[in-house]
Amino acid sequence: MSEKKRTTIVLFSGDYDKAMAAYIIANGAAAYDHEVTIFHTFWGLNALRKDEKLMIKKGFLEKVFGKMMPKGADKMGLSKMNFAGFGPKMIKNVIKKHNAMTLPQLIEMAEEQDIKLVACTMTMDLLGLKQEELLDNIEYAGVAAYLGDAEDGNVNLFI
Repeated sequence: MSEKKRTTIVLFSGDYDKAMAAYIIANGAAAYDHEVTIFHTFWGLNALRKDEKLMIKKGFLEKVFGKMMPKGADKMGLSKMNFAGFGPKMIKNVIKKHNAMTLPQLIEMAEEQDIKLVACTMTMDLLGLKQEELLDNIEYAGVAAYLGDAEDGNVNLFI
């Protein structure tokens, strides 16, 4: 019997379409019985943000970053054709028309498939993000933990 294959993905981008691609690949790999990790760093952390407004004590710069970054996967912009926010509305309409899954649904599916969702703690510190602002049931780790997962990976992607 062969050892289970491993797929690791670094989600660096905060773009809706790139995050969708990462989650489509991750869910596909999990469906093929891969052990999957998505390591969210820098703007990729926006995919893990809760969309609700939380009252958390923060410093000035932390507040500025918090206001500039989208709250949750559904609020992320597109990498191309964002058109001041109109692009995401268009792509979501196309997704609905074709009965495809939205990014929040892909994230939910990833959780159901036991895909390991990891938030980069160093980036959280840099951007002033707190655990209370991110989805429940995710893991927190630094780059060393990601490298440990990636070292034995069969597929390693940077998106």
